[in-house]
Amino acid sequence: MLQFQPPGFRQSVVQTSLGSIAYYTQSTQPESWFPSDTAGLPPLVFLHSFGGGASAYEWSKVYAAFATTHRIIAPDLIGWGQSAHPVRDYQVADYLTTLAEFLQQISEQPVCVVAASLTAAIAIRLATQQPNLLQSLFLVCPSGFDDFGQSAGRRLPLQLIRTPLLDSFIYTIGATNEVAVRNFLERFLFARPERVSPEMVAAYLASAQQPNAEYAALAFLRGDLYFDLTQYLRQLTVPSCIVWGEQAQFTSVALGRRLAELNPKTVEGFWVIPDAGVLPQLEQPALVIGLLHHYLQNLQSV
Repeated sequence: MLQFQPPGFRQSVVQTSLGSIAYYTQSTQPESWFPSDTAGLPPLVFLHSFGGGASAYEWSKVYAAFATTHRIIAPDLIGWGQSAHPVRDYQVADYLTTLAEFLQQISEQPVCVVAASLTAAIAIRLATQQPNLLQSLFLVCPSGFDDFGQSAGRRLPLQLIRTPLLDSFIYTIGATNEVAVRNFLERFLFARPERVSPEMVAAYLASAQQPNAEYAALAFLRGDLYFDLTQYLRQLTVPSCIVWGEQAQFTSVALGRRLAELNPKTVEGFWVIPDAGVLPQLEQPALVIGLLHHYLQNLQSV
């Protein structure tokens, strides 16, 4: 879905044990306004959240701002966007494995990872298992959706979304038509529905309509990928900060503060973005850019 990325970016591919991961990075064309040699720039990896139609587009309003100082890596995770969509019952282990394989191939040095929601929680788990892969974490609304033993994300009865054929029907009517996608963004992900643009709807729709896209999305909807983040956050040693949308649904600011307080030595900052939902990187990108810039500057000064 290169058409939804900022000008000057190209698509590339990395192979993992579960298939190809497509990612977006600076173009090497002579007419590009980016540095001619990005290989020497520090890598900055942007990981999108989960949910019907999710893809690297989620960070497209943010990552271009860092393209002159960092090598941008913005992947579509396995089962999402234009990456491989293997037909399987997705588990957290699938993302821990493929994300580790991906990071090992795109960089020989530890990377700074910017991640959101459940993917941010998975990044924390990866950092506890293989801290050598990560230099730092910038986390937006990180949640395992079963934090402190309380399920936060499931919205449909399990008997419905675990019924063969019915689950695919639910996905089709709920994620693969324009009206449903716009409604989902406006009602659940944004603080202000008027901020949802036609481009956002088109990008989410294009990702949701990829062949076999329902398998990863339904695994998330069923809760197959949920876990209690508190078990891992206490073990985190990679320097991190947390950003939270003030009006995020299902995962509140209060939850975020409780999580941050579990490891104040490693979680070096907790910032609330006012008037934003669970996707401040799309709804309030200028504020996220400012906070990320501030965080990266602080890392360089240490």
